[in-house]
Amino acid sequence: MSSEHMTPSARPNGVPDASATAVHGGRRLEVDDVLVVRTGKVRKAITGTVVGNFMEWFDFGIYGYLAVTMTAVFTAGMDETLGLLVVLLGFAISFLVRPLGGLVLGPLGDRIGRQKVLFFTMAMMALATALIGLLPTAAQIGAWAILPLYLLKMVQGFSTGGEYAGATTYVSEFSPDRSRGFWSSWLDVGSYVGFAAGASVVAITTGIVETLSGPDAMVEYGWRIPFLIAIPLGAAAIWFRLRIPETPAFEATHEAEADAEADADAASAADDPMARHGILGILKHHWRAILIAMAVVAATNTAGYALTSYMPAYLETTVGLSSLMSAIATVPVLLAMSACLPLVGRLSDRIGRKPVYLMAAASVVLLVVPAFALMQLGQLWAVMIALAMMAVPVALWIGCSAATLPALFPTASRFGAMAIAYNLSVSLFGGTTPLFSQALIDLTGNTFMPAFYIMLFGILGGLAVLGMRETAKAPLIGSVPTVETRAEAVALVRGQDDNPLIDTSSMPLVEPREPEFAGADR
Repeated sequence: MSSEHMTPSARPNGVPDASATAVHGGRRLEVDDVLVVRTGKVRKAITGTVVGNFMEWFDFGIYGYLAVTMTAVFTAGMDETLGLLVVLLGFAISFLVRPLGGLVLGPLGDRIGRQKVLFFTMAMMALATALIGLLPTAAQIGAWAILPLYLLKMVQGFSTGGEYAGATTYVSEFSPDRSRGFWSSWLDVGSYVGFAAGASVVAITTGIVETLSGPDAMVEYGWRIPFLIAIPLGAAAIWFRLRIPETPAFEATHEAEADAEADADAASAADDPMARHGILGILKHHWRAILIAMAVVAATNTAGYALTSYMPAYLETTVGLSSLMSAIATVPVLLAMSACLPLVGRLSDRIGRKPVYLMAAASVVLLVVPAFALMQLGQLWAVMIALAMMAVPVALWIGCSAATLPALFPTASRFGAMAIAYNLSVSLFGGTTPLFSQALIDLTGNTFMPAFYIMLFGILGGLAVLGMRETAKAPLIGSVPTVETRAEAVALVRGQDDNPLIDTSSMPLVEPREPEFAGADR
């Protein structure tokens, strides 16, 4: 399928005009209109995308499990409680920069392509993580040591502003419609395996250097090792990113717009929600979907970051576990949860995204407070059970999010809209979870405050889901249907008149042709 053969009735945004033969508002689908993306191509594309999320969360795992150690490294001489907040502020700062990265990189990804931006974010992220391992300490330059740390966390925040939005856009556009939940869920498998890998590296490094050099070895030099490991990991991730193709959905829409640019009416394009828009146009046309996505992201990430990035500090400072015991408790839970994410994604393909999200909201209300109560027993077995209880709502929220959130927006503006919605929400509510949770405990003396914080956003997320349209099994807005075999394409075209999920009015339909699409098979 190529926009070089765009039908005369198709406008540059891919929406046919009133003269087209209508099937749910547009011309009829033909077999060669349907994208056939073989399973092998899907696996290759998703593997190249997952490595970026692995690297992002590998850094989160390192930073989270070294938070107490880095307090001694970067805030030596400061009150210990205040010093921990200063280090956690570095984590929050990286998230406060994310919207800027999203505002720049998201629309850029809609203009020049998903793959190019994802390569750039991967390179920037890996470099910043490695450089943290080379920073001077407070013992060397005093209180100024915290500033370069903040600067590199800001660089990471800028790059990740385009990373997750771009990665979810990429995998959702490459996945077949009927199994988008399953394939997209692997993106977040990479996230949590990356976090577990970061925590494991910290635990192994701690055990080795303290055995060799004594109990102060992590503060003296051992903390640098996990960050420097990002150098070979980053090089491998960049290599994978170089090998992934552009998505068929982006190229179909992008080339259709380019071919018809000379005939485009700027005024009508500005009023068309299916056209490619900048930041203001996205907010004008998609504000409702953005608010729904923000509520879901807030619910997902307050629970997710409490389980991951904040939990090491909570277990050490509030529950009284050592950093090694914290890692031993958390890593198996995260790995087990990661293994369940494709099952959640598959479930959402079968019963719908909304029922899975509502199950997540209900499980937050039922499980989080009992989990924190059990955690405070201070026994390793109790902590592991409590973390497993907290992992249930996180798995239900995250397992279908990479398929659900991008599907709320049309292809032409999907990357930009996702970047705005995701990064605003994760910056305001997700990435600040460790800081706010610890501050609420320090302010009130109530060790259950993080649980109440998570519950609040879980309830708000559940309410937002009630107003969300169901997207399971349906083609992405602004894209033609995507299937795994030509036989599926034939069956879909044959049954299009009775298929409520087919609306050709938003599809960049083109004349059928034989040559294959980059990254897709016919």
